[in-house]
Order: sequence, then C-alpha cells, then structure tokens
Amino acid sequence: MMQAVDRLSKRIGISAACQALSVPRSSWYRSRQSTADSAPASRSAPKRALSQEERGQVHDVLNSEQFADAAPREVYATLLDEGQYLCSWRTMYRILDEHNEVKERRNQLRHPSYVKPELLATAPNELWSWDITKLRGAVKWSYYYLYTILDVFSRYVVGWTIAEHESAALAKSLIQETCAKQHIAPEQLTLHADRGSAMRSKTVALLLVDLGVTKTHSRPYCSNDNPYSESQFKTLKYRPDYPDRFGSVQDSRAWARAFFTWYNKEHHHTGIGLLTPQDVHYGRAPAVIEQRQQVLLAAYKAHPERFVKGKPRPPALPKEVWINKPSS
Repeated sequence: MMQAVDRLSKRIGISAACQALSVPRSSWYRSRQSTADSAPASRSAPKRALSQEERGQVHDVLNSEQFADAAPREVYATLLDEGQYLCSWRTMYRILDEHNEVKERRNQLRHPSYVKPELLATAPNELWSWDITKLRGAVKWSYYYLYTILDVFSRYVVGWTIAEHESAALAKSLIQETCAKQHIAPEQLTLHADRGSAMRSKTVALLLVDLGVTKTHSRPYCSNDNPYSESQFKTLKYRPDYPDRFGSVQDSRAWARAFFTWYNKEHHHTGIGLLTPQDVHYGRAPAVIEQRQQVLLAAYKAHPERFVKGKPRPPALPKEVWINKPSS
C-alpha cells in the first residue's frame, strides 16, 4: 500500500495520494522514517582518526608486559613522561572496548600456592600453637591484646600476656620466656601460627632460628589451619563471667590470670579424654585414668545390670594430635 502511495504521489502529491488511497499521512511518514533508520548512510572515517595499523600498535602497547596491569590513564601519563604520545586515554579505552578488554587484559590472577600444614604431636612440647585476640576496653574502639601460646597435645596454655598494643617485640619476649620455662631444646619444638604481622615478623623469625624452633603458618583466610588456638579463645570468651568490656589493662590481666588457672588445672577437656590440660602436660594422665577405672569397676560390681555394654572404661587420652591429618 505504501508503495502505491509513493507511485501516485509523484503525479498528484502526497496529500492527495493518501486521501485517494485512504492512508493516513502519518502512517506514510512513519514508514518512510523506519526505512531510513534501517539503512543508515555509511560514514567515512574522520581524517583525524587513527589508522588500523596505529590502533593495532596502541593495542599492543596496552597489552605489553609493562602496561598489562595499568589503567589507560596510567598508560597515557607514563608515556607522556617518557616523551611519547600515541593517542588520548579515551581512545585507549575505545580500543580496549573493541577487544572486550576494558575490565581485564591479563591472564587470570595466579595466587601463590600455599601448602596445607600437616603437623603431628604425640607428646607435650612438640607442637605449640599461638595467636592474638582482642579484648574490648572501657571505651568504644579501645582494645587490649591477649597473646596466648597453647600446647596442642595437652591443650595446656604454656604462656600468655596482655598488652595495650600488638608488637613483634612483645611476641618475641613471650616466646623466649615460655621456651625457657618449658626447657625447650633445639630441634624439639614446632611453633604454629596464623599469618598476622607479629607472627610473620623478622624479629620473631630470627628468635626462632636462634632457639632451634621450627615455625609454620596457616594458609591465608583458613581458620581451620589453627583450630586449637581458635577453640581456646572461644572457651575464654564464652565463660559466664567474661565481661563485655574491661575497665583497664590491669582488670583484663587479673581476669585472665584466674581464667588460665581454671583452664589449665580444672577444665576437663573433651579432646583429651576429659582430663585437665595440666594433668596431660605434666604426665599425670595415666594415674588419673587408672583411678577413674577403679571407680568405674567398683560401680560395675555393685550394679552390673546398669552397664549394658559390659565393663566400663574411662575416656582414653589420644595417642596423637594433628593439625590437618593427611587423608591417606
């Protein structure tokens, strides 16, 4: 129909042709507009535009080893400082957009390969785990820092201190004093920690070399690599008398002193056969287990019908403790 209007309009005009064929003029104009939009006129490249060869050169520069990690603005400024101008940084963006490289031009980021620590303890003072946790102070955003060294096999806290700041020097002093107190010989101990700044400090590393202590670290963002310190801190902060805030560093030390006395001497730890860390650490576990066995045997003799599985036995002390036990 629109073609008929076109042909007739050449003889009698658009208005008369539309009226004769009962076609609204607006419909005819819309059809002409859609036809024009569907076939846009080709545009020649502006004289100032880069040639294809020049665009290829810019693309190569942007993907070079020097600039693969840099934003176009950074590339533009660096080239100017080096006495070279290729194009504007906006043109650099357009060239990258043509290759879908605006967001990422490099190969995918390769994170360093961290080995999963696999650490074994079969007796006290073979493997220690240490960490630092924050204790909230009297006012908002104020903290005290609790340093704790834990024997992984016995769960005995062999050393701790509280300070008003985190420091590699404080960590060094605590480790040195604790090793001396526990009579640690060279090549006897492995000290495991996460990847905090104090743990990875050169000060601590040099001390451990001098003491003949092997150091290991958790993988980044992997709390399971340091489970024993994490569990000990959870026990501490879930105590019924753990305060929401400490009034002073002296208050925090007084509370911690009472807590660690309870934890080491009175707390019956599930992971070590319901023994106390002190009994395991100082070799009293066999005597305690034997005494428990006698109590259970006496109960069994008095009422054997109450023990449907036969003679009862007290929980045993594990023979080995692992951080990340190998699957095979």
